Amino acid sequence: MQTIYDWVTVAIFAGLVVLFLHRSTAQEEPKDNVFQYLPACIGCAAANYVGNEGQGGLAFLIILVVLAYVAWVLKPFNLKF
Repeated sequence: MQTIYDWVTVAIFAGLVVLFLHRSTAQEEPKDNVFQYLPACIGCAAANYVGNEGQGGLAFLIILVVLAYVAWVLKPFNLKF
């Protein structure tokens, strides 16, 4: 964990893990499918890679897309769009 991209992407990934675990133990149906989290996780890995390769602008853009996906598709905190 040497760059800011490492810290930011790991923090987003940890939030995704907590969100999935919270929803997988919830009583109401339907429960989230693990495949809904795959694009966000791949996005975190891609942002970390390109950020560590020196392309900070592209990494920032990928992180924004990941956060938009999380807000739009996964809807944490019962966000309404």
